[in-house]
This record gives sequence, structure tokens and C-alpha cells, in this order.
Amino acid sequence: MRTAFVELRGSALLKAPLRITGEYQRPRDGVLVREVRAPYAETTTITEGQVRIARAGKSPRTFSLSRAPELAGLQASFGALLAGDRAALEQHYRVASDGTRQRWTLTLTPKRAELAAQLQRITLYGRGAELRCIETWPTKGELQRTLLAGAARAAGDAVDGAALIALCHGDAAR
Repeated sequence: MRTAFVELRGSALLKAPLRITGEYQRPRDGVLVREVRAPYAETTTITEGQVRIARAGKSPRTFSLSRAPELAGLQASFGALLAGDRAALEQHYRVASDGTRQRWTLTLTPKRAELAAQLQRITLYGRGAELRCIETWPTKGELQRTLLAGAARAAGDAVDGAALIALCHGDAAR
């Protein structure tokens, strides 16, 4: 399974949000790959308790997933979401849903203290069977919004934060 993504990352250090594009891939159970294509090339692979980050022109870095509990939670939630496995989601998160099948929201709140220390919640937005957006709310730092699938395609080259929020929340046309 694979899907395009668009992220806007804000920071007080930047004049404008950084726009990152690429693709998420789940080549098999237990493996999540995040391939960034612009504005730089980088591939992050999460598998078997390890994270490997490979960037063009640099030696790959590998570290234990235990050093980044938010990544472990992301891997677990992606796999469970793609498999439609609510029970697996509920092993790691308290799950709250809202909306209709045509336009829904799922809020995941970490159960484990080590993950909750890094992550307040993850809010997922979708239409029908399509997951269109993930908002990751860290305990410190800026909200990270990731548009996926149809929302990422609809974003085109947009960098306007309000337009991307509308796409994320389902307020914009497809």
C-alpha cells in the first residue's frame, strides 16, 4: 500500500512554513516507509524495532524505536488503520470517533506514559474509506499536519496554511 503526502511544518525560525512532499509506503506488515521527495530526498524506514534514515549524500543513520516512542505509535497506528483493526489501535490509544461515513474524524490519545510524554493526540480526518489527513499534536512544539491521498493531490503546489487546513478538515472541494 502507498499514498502521497504533503506536510506543512511551521517554526518560529522560518519565515514561511516548510512544505514537504513524498509518499508513505507499507510494503508488508510491520514495515512503514516515509519517502520524502521535496524539498530534499530522504527515506525513513521503520521495521523490526529499528528506524533507518537515509539521506542523499550522507551515511544512513539507524536507531532503536525505543528512542522515539512517537514513531512506534505512528507505525502501530498506520498498520492498524490500513488493516481496519480497531482492536490493534486500542492497544496503544484511546479511540474516539465522530461524524458520518462520508466525513469522519478519529482521535487517538496515547495510553502509555512514554508516548503521552511526547504526543498529546493524533487526529485523523477522512471521507468514506479514504484517510485524507493526520494532525499530530506533540506535547511540545508545532502541530504537524499531513495531507494524504486525495487531499495531498488536491493540495497541488499550495502553501497557504488556511487552504491546507480546509483540505485536511474536509471543508474544501475534492
